[in-house]
Amino acid sequence: MSPLRTLLVLALGAALAACGRPADPGVTTLTTTLTYASPYPPTHPFSKADITWMKHVEQASGGRIRIKPYWSGALLSSDMSMIEIRHGLADIGLITPIYARGGAHMLRAQSGFYGGIRSLQDQVAVYDCLDRRFPAFGNELKGLHVLAAQGGNFPGVLTRNRPVHSLADLKGLRLRAQSDAIDVLRALGADPVNMPMGEVYSALAKGVIDGVVAPADTIKSLHFAEVAHHFTSLRFSRGAYPARAMSDRAWQRLSPAQQRLLAESRRVWEAALAKEVLKAEAAGVAYASGHGVEMIPFPAGEQARLDTLYNRFALDQAQRLSAVGIDGVPVFREAQRLIAAGPIACAPSPSGVTP
Repeated sequence: MSPLRTLLVLALGAALAACGRPADPGVTTLTTTLTYASPYPPTHPFSKADITWMKHVEQASGGRIRIKPYWSGALLSSDMSMIEIRHGLADIGLITPIYARGGAHMLRAQSGFYGGIRSLQDQVAVYDCLDRRFPAFGNELKGLHVLAAQGGNFPGVLTRNRPVHSLADLKGLRLRAQSDAIDVLRALGADPVNMPMGEVYSALAKGVIDGVVAPADTIKSLHFAEVAHHFTSLRFSRGAYPARAMSDRAWQRLSPAQQRLLAESRRVWEAALAKEVLKAEAAGVAYASGHGVEMIPFPAGEQARLDTLYNRFALDQAQRLSAVGIDGVPVFREAQRLIAAGPIACAPSPSGVTP
């Protein structure tokens, strides 16, 4: 061993001895910087919740974890986000399995199994129960570590020029809709299309679509008041889905203490998302009145017809999952059982042990 190397080893030994005890392998004094990517701008309600979470993580870690955000699609797309995070385009990102073009059949379909759900908190609670009970969820999330699930405000129908006062008024309208509403809309004579929400503004402005199935918050948050003039408060049920995830490779680079911190921050993120989307809905309704958007109530009898159709086609979608080797019917049945039972309480896992 060279004299210089010997001196370095002795110095290191002295430093460790001065500490009085071995270093805890689960704790790091180094700063870890993680990248975060979203297709939304930092002013969007989703992004405001993301920023709340970032601040929490930095504070809870004593500044040892820092998050570097990339907004507005600088790194991440809407329809390929799961693949992009898996492959490390960013360490953490907003994922949208409901828009994925492949590989997320269960995650996309299950968001339509929540007919009768009443709150954002219940959406997430039912999702958590289903995720724990059915392995198909985890199979579609391989390569990802989920950091938050997200529910959402209940969509109505926002149209450019033709107001909707009844289900019959949907006939002939070309509407952007989430996948769980497409069969229902077709049965009612509409022409539904599925596209990422980021493309809807331009499609409305150009007249490519007549309207969008979306919650009232989009009137303001996505500037839809500029390109659409009638909002009908019919209620499409919707479910939660995994919405923020980290690549497994990035997760494995973290210390055990850092992993615990991020896992414990999940409820902070989910609570921030719920708070921001509810606030955004109230802001959207208030904004509509002063910006030329007619707010149209929906008759209770028509809503009951819509709810019946929604669950009928949700069961059809569950059955069609068999074409890709997934048994979706038990997932649909369990979601409906949880919703009907009242306060959400997960059934024991098939092994008899609650995860």
